[in-house]
Formats: sequence, structure tokens, C-alpha cells
Amino acid sequence: MYHVLVPVDQNEKRAIAQAEAVADLPAASTEVKVTLFHIFTENPSGASVNQVGSVRRAREVLENGDVEYTLDEESGKPAAEVVERAEELDVDCICVAGRKRSPTGKALFGSVSQTIMLDSHRPVLFAHGEN
Repeated sequence: MYHVLVPVDQNEKRAIAQAEAVADLPAASTEVKVTLFHIFTENPSGASVNQVGSVRRAREVLENGDVEYTLDEESGKPAAEVVERAEELDVDCICVAGRKRSPTGKALFGSVSQTIMLDSHRPVLFAHGEN
């Protein structure tokens, strides 16, 4: 079984793109399992991963493709938490999606996807979530 960690932020388009990229993998319905992972940077209301709209959209895509999945959540800095959870779960791949940013924008604001690609020792699948 091929295990893919899919870190999902608040953006529904990116979450759908990530789920579609994984569901489109060869034999995904029989050979792939997914962990949908949401990192709360702030969570004063005590929300759970089940309440996040983008996670629900990703779940729908995976369910429609008969892809096995579990839900996971954490609080903290997104890139660091993703890299750490990938190691803990010993995943085969991390599927991320990014947004368009200029080189200056990346330098000023950083890029979670870029940091994951550079800091992880796991293969990273990049799904284009925005045009």
C-alpha cells in the first residue's frame, strides 16, 4: 500500500487539486491510502479537522474515487509539522499544492510548499491548485 500525506490548508481549490492528483495515481482505489492533514495555526474556537471546508472537499474527491483515507490534525507551523508528520507516519510521498507568487513574494512571505520540498527527505508531488 502506497501512503500519501496530503497537507490541506483552508483553500478549497488547492485541496481539490491535491485530492484529484492522488486519486489519479495508478491503482489509487486499491493501492493508495491517504492521510488528509490539516495544521491549525490558530484555533481559538477549538475546531476539528472535520469542520474544515477544504478538508471536506478533499474527502469528497477521495470518496468518489474510492481512495482510502484517514484524517489527522495538528497545531503549529505548517511546513515543520508536515515534514515531522511525514516522518512519523513513514509516508511514501507528500502531495502539496501552491499558489502563484512572484520571487519577491516568496522571499518576503515564504512558501510552505517550497519549504516542505526542501526540508523533507520524502518525494513530493506538486498539484497546481490555482492558475
